[in-house]
Amino acid sequence: MSPNKFLVDECEVELSAIRAQGAGGQNVNKVSSAVHLRFDIRASSLPDEIKERLLCLSDSRITQEGVLVLKAQQHRTQEMNRADALARLQEVVDSVSNPPKARRATKPTYGSKQRRLEGKSQRASIKSSRGKVQD
Repeated sequence: MSPNKFLVDECEVELSAIRAQGAGGQNVNKVSSAVHLRFDIRASSLPDEIKERLLCLSDSRITQEGVLVLKAQQHRTQEMNRADALARLQEVVDSVSNPPKARRATKPTYGSKQRRLEGKSQRASIKSSRGKVQD
């Protein structure tokens, strides 16, 4: 585990089994193989800065109350869907575990300014040659 990774405690996650949608034949009508995961960000044991970054994400899976809701129904078995949901939750937490780098203002280089101005003058000469022909 790297120093910037925070593991989500499974006892803070609420998992419920639901019936999956889509194709699957008779199995989809009989078995509750999909998993609905609910993770309350504010009530979790994650550090405060991680909670803030999670709540600031513009993710449609995070409710107004600060609950992250994931639905896993890719696999046929409930155990695999449960593992998939927990892995996806960990990915979301890992995505905000590193603080964003502070942006430093930079200026364009001298060479890039010269290339830009040269391109503009070439374009101007092409356009000026499109005018009426003078005798």
